[in-house]
Amino acid sequence: MAKALITTVPFGDKNRLPLELLEAAGIDYLVNPLGRKLKEDELADMISDFDVLIAGTELITDKVMAQASRLKLISRVGIGLDGVDLLAAERRGIKVSYTPDAPAPAVAELTIGLMLSLLRSVHVANAQMHRGEWYRHFGRRIPEVTIGIIGAGRIGGRVLRRLAGFGSPRILVNDIQPNPKIAPELKLEWVGKDEIYRHADIISLHVPLTVHTKNMIRREHLLQMKSDAMIINISRGGIVNEHDLAQVLRDGHLSGAAIDVFEQEPYVGELADIDRCLLTSHMGSMSVDCRTRMEIEATEEAVRFLSGQALQGQVPLGEYEVQRQGL
Repeated sequence: MAKALITTVPFGDKNRLPLELLEAAGIDYLVNPLGRKLKEDELADMISDFDVLIAGTELITDKVMAQASRLKLISRVGIGLDGVDLLAAERRGIKVSYTPDAPAPAVAELTIGLMLSLLRSVHVANAQMHRGEWYRHFGRRIPEVTIGIIGAGRIGGRVLRRLAGFGSPRILVNDIQPNPKIAPELKLEWVGKDEIYRHADIISLHVPLTVHTKNMIRREHLLQMKSDAMIINISRGGIVNEHDLAQVLRDGHLSGAAIDVFEQEPYVGELADIDRCLLTSHMGSMSVDCRTRMEIEATEEAVRFLSGQALQGQVPLGEYEVQRQGL
């Protein structure tokens, strides 16, 4: 009997259909027994008897794959591939698929929510109220600020289209492949990242974690930003240097930040001591509908693969080339 290891958690909590798909196909499965993100050694110890890995954001390294003699498919629940050693998988004949479109609507909506919270100091007022402090904060509205979007792909593009509903803010956009038609209802200004750092009131990041974006925003970039600017990272931990951000915030520069993703998760670190840094627990994709769609699509890939059908979400060759550039 074919066997699937499901490491991403939660899985099947809000909709049991992904598990039912495996059962109907006669595929034996094990859901992550630790109930949390696995460490590299834990996954390596667990993976030896499985044909398919239905994976989350844990590290899937060559060391892990070396212990997985039966593994033939990694079906990633979500879009990020920074934790998967694609080149090791390629060498070992392991196919990799993902679900890039499924999480995008939920991530885009949370981005807008974080923008609103930062601009109106909702997170700061909440912390103060819980301490028994009453203070009415002045804020700003989206049409009155300059917004910087770095990365205008699946998620960044959706953020732009949702911003159109708020009127006509000035929007500066940076992407390696500018697409003037991405939000025709808005007058977008395609600029370099340095111009966004200098002129935007609120900056939102929507890029993958690669050799090119690791520590993309460090102290020197944060200090280029306006003293009352704000930054949102809902893409991947490691794109914004967390220590530099904490230092800059402590020094009184930047009026706020919202961080949903971290280099080490669960996060325990110095940003948690700063009220004007809004922290969420890597929950960008965690709407019931989008999370369910991600789980179903990743499971359907596993079923297709194990029944000899063609994959529909196989990772494109360009993603392998990005990792090769980091060698």
